[in-house]
Amino acid sequence: MAIKEFMKHHFRHFNAAVVVDAAEAYIAHLNKGGKFLVTLAGAMSTAELGLSLAEMIRQGKVHAICCTGANLEEDIFNLVAHNHYVRVPKYRELTPKEEVALRDQGLNRVTDTCIPEDTAIRAIEEEVLELWKKADEEGKSYFPYEFMYQLIRSGAIEKRYQIDPGDSWLIAACEANLPIYTPGWEDSTLGNIFVSHVYNKELSSFSIYKSGLEQMANLIDWYKKTDKESSVGFFQIGGGIAGDFPICVVPLIQQDLQEKCKYWGYFCQISDSTTSFGSYSGAVPNEKITWGKLDEETPSFVIESDASIVAPLMFAYILGM
Repeated sequence: MAIKEFMKHHFRHFNAAVVVDAAEAYIAHLNKGGKFLVTLAGAMSTAELGLSLAEMIRQGKVHAICCTGANLEEDIFNLVAHNHYVRVPKYRELTPKEEVALRDQGLNRVTDTCIPEDTAIRAIEEEVLELWKKADEEGKSYFPYEFMYQLIRSGAIEKRYQIDPGDSWLIAACEANLPIYTPGWEDSTLGNIFVSHVYNKELSSFSIYKSGLEQMANLIDWYKKTDKESSVGFFQIGGGIAGDFPICVVPLIQQDLQEKCKYWGYFCQISDSTTSFGSYSGAVPNEKITWGKLDEETPSFVIESDASIVAPLMFAYILGM
């Protein structure tokens, strides 16, 4: 049985039913000529979401991305160091002493997966530093994703690929030339490394990277241009800044710029966050209506579940697998 048929047959109630409803609405939005911005929080790249997200991008079902700095860089880390990653199935049972042992081996743990410091992070530092130095010498500044696209297009790391490049969502995005917004870039490993090089005077200025405010201005341009041609849907994986940053572009345009634009034409969030403790990430869609982000007619869905399970299933459904 195909995945789509399996889900339609078995996913009939509760969160499972919402997964099917949200996937069907995603397809309907696309069929009407709609576009989509997808947000990635958490450690979706280390969870290898590229296995399904890359094909969504290639088939024109994703048109812009907003992600944390970790997700942007960790797709590259996995690309060049996959064979050196270490999985720790019983991670919940680790003692502090065992965690120290992992640290001393240069293994940075993300839940059950350890990212190797030397073969992943430090392995691309030299190539990225050269891109930073070039921008510094030329007096140019770029968005975080533009440096990643430069790295991919240069071919400097191609011989070190350890996975099928077709499974990299960042390579797929690069080939499609999608805009990628990365608010809070400084909260990433490469962001920290960049700061160290400026702090040590190896680079002259922090302005080599365009700021989050400049990214928001660019998002305004992208949304206004896209909005003229079609409705834009919002597909949010997880919470945090990756989702909170881009969804604000609609009230910014309408309320602050005093210009007309459509509300987001679709909304779906996969998250286990709740509203119980005043969480923005767990805010139900109706609350977003009051902030001028969604309209009362916007198809809206909240799937309270594990995104590493649900997102690949939804993508498979949308792709007709």
